[in-house]
Amino acid sequence: MTTPISGIHFGLSSGDYHATIASVGASLRTLEFRGRPLVVPFDADEVRPAFRGATLAPWPNRVIDGRYTFNGVEQQLALTEPARGHALHGLASWLDFTVVDRAGDAVTLSATVEAQAGYPHRVDIAVTFSLDEDGLHTTVTATNSGTDAAPWGTAPHPYLVAGEGRVDDWTLSLPATTVVTITEERLLPVASVAVDSPSAAGLGFVEARVIGDTFIDHAYTGLIRDAEGNATVSVLTADGTGVEMTWDGSCPWVQIHTADTDDPATNRIGLAVEPMTCPPDAFNSGEDLIVLEPGASSSAGWTIRAV
Repeated sequence: MTTPISGIHFGLSSGDYHATIASVGASLRTLEFRGRPLVVPFDADEVRPAFRGATLAPWPNRVIDGRYTFNGVEQQLALTEPARGHALHGLASWLDFTVVDRAGDAVTLSATVEAQAGYPHRVDIAVTFSLDEDGLHTTVTATNSGTDAAPWGTAPHPYLVAGEGRVDDWTLSLPATTVVTITEERLLPVASVAVDSPSAAGLGFVEARVIGDTFIDHAYTGLIRDAEGNATVSVLTADGTGVEMTWDGSCPWVQIHTADTDDPATNRIGLAVEPMTCPPDAFNSGEDLIVLEPGASSSAGWTIRAV
């Protein structure tokens, strides 16, 4: 049989949860609870749109102009977001990951980012997806298998679905006290501001409220965590059902995007929630950037569950 265009698929089941993982990009293709979608899916024989469910590495978000300097050497990455002139969401999202461990409720996939122009480092990536009664747990582990230190960051890219309707109809709870303002055209970071300040322009959701027509494509930090050190973003319908995403201190940032498109069929049909180990353009700012020494590893994880 011909392999689907999105790669080999792995179905996971546990209790009321079912998920499908696609090998290209170690992507979360579907996630359902009692038949209710918790993420925007994509078809097996479809080129994955808008990074839906992809594993982002070795950087999340953008490297501005695709240019950065690391260890005194200037690097130029391919501009994979040509309309804005940036290198977007890393190098792993189109790699075909291979299976290294498999069970009915879990799968571990691996791939290697080989040294290349713009990123002259070899990093091995392992992504584990596991289902249980608490939802879908994902862990991304990077190991520097090269001979030089490597800059590193990671994030997931699910579009959460609360239920019927669109983003405008849902209530967002986002426990973040700081947001990075951006320029309109190129989404360049401008300044970190308190979410309740006038310059935040209504981007605060510490107190849960309906999203309405608010446009969001911003990075947040200053996360308010529970006693176990976890931060939780929830998206709910009017009847209180929905979906939430939880992560620990490995990700001090989260990108939120209302998925605005020019196509009415896809416009604002899911809310991207992307816990990140570092902010946008961290390869330049160095803020929260992980530097992997040869042989060193780093892990980050998150959970998506039904409400």
